[in-house]
Amino acid sequence: MADSLGGNAVASPRELAHIYRKLAGARIRADWQYRGPFIGYTLTQGLITFLDFVQIAVIFNQVDQLAGWSVAEVAFLYGASSIAFHVGDAFISQCERAPQRVKSGEFDLLLIRPVPTLFHLCADDFAFRRFGKLIQSVVVFATALVVLDIDWSVAKVGMLVVMLISGTAIFAAVWVTTSAVAMWMIDATEIMNSFTYGSSFAAQYPLPVMAKWLRHFLTFVVPAAFVSYFPALFILDKPDPFGTPAWIRFAGPAVAVVLMLVARTTWSAAIRHYRSTGS
Repeated sequence: MADSLGGNAVASPRELAHIYRKLAGARIRADWQYRGPFIGYTLTQGLITFLDFVQIAVIFNQVDQLAGWSVAEVAFLYGASSIAFHVGDAFISQCERAPQRVKSGEFDLLLIRPVPTLFHLCADDFAFRRFGKLIQSVVVFATALVVLDIDWSVAKVGMLVVMLISGTAIFAAVWVTTSAVAMWMIDATEIMNSFTYGSSFAAQYPLPVMAKWLRHFLTFVVPAAFVSYFPALFILDKPDPFGTPAWIRFAGPAVAVVLMLVARTTWSAAIRHYRSTGS
């Protein structure tokens, strides 16, 4: 019997971990055969991604604060959201290739494998070079933590860890959901990317700088505000100009769980209604 994610058998967590190491390891070894391009691509990705933060630096070259947020505080938002996004990019974003595999007929092969389709898709297309994007995010985030005068407590340290984990889960769930929807549509990849990459870009900035409709969108539709903005209010002891309840700053994990359930349901529905290309 197929499991809810599309596999023909449900393997144990230990077996899945072993299979993942084998598939991801094979991909890494294949990429490493061309060391020059591998290293060059990794470094280039890190450099290109760093340009996102350069844009923020350019803004602060003209102003001292952005909606009451200093450059170090915005760097905190940028680092936290970018780390969460790029970890999801490294391990989950491969699912966005599902529509292309459907068109080519390769998706049928995943359905006959004894592991979930989503798992196989993400492991088979794993690319270690994506971690080049993560390096610069960690550097910016670490620098912001050093520069900011944060009154640390056990609760704030816990929030910092939870923020990165739940943020990664939120972005991962958005990736899976949009990829599943794209499987039902024709040439919708770019539209779906506007939700994933667009929400990542928006999460790098304080919510007050955005229009009202966009704030609502990032809170209730694609809740990127729970990735960094709301947790940052607690860690940085900043008031929320919109007067939201204090508990919303701790809602990131609950939002992540809800989105993961939505992602699971959407992906399962896409698998159940898949009718092959006929090729």
